[in-house]
Amino acid sequence: MVMFLFLVVALAVVVAAVTLAVVGGGEGRGPLAEAPPELVYDPLPADRPLGRADVESLRLPVTVRGYRMADVDDALGRLGAELAERDAR
Repeated sequence: MVMFLFLVVALAVVVAAVTLAVVGGGEGRGPLAEAPPELVYDPLPADRPLGRADVESLRLPVTVRGYRMADVDDALGRLGAELAERDAR
């Protein structure tokens, strides 16, 4: 029974410490700063047709739930348009 009470108190202390760290528990200190988004410039060249090396070197920024959908949509849209243009020739 004593061990159970010790574990409950220890858990309460850990939860309180984490809560204070996240919410900001101190004078002159605010909550945790927001992480800056991992935005990169458009890695696909706009001034020339895409080549194999461009596609192989394409690196998209990662977010909590995978890749940023807007970046993936832009890259796939550009690749699809260039493939359609090549097929039309």
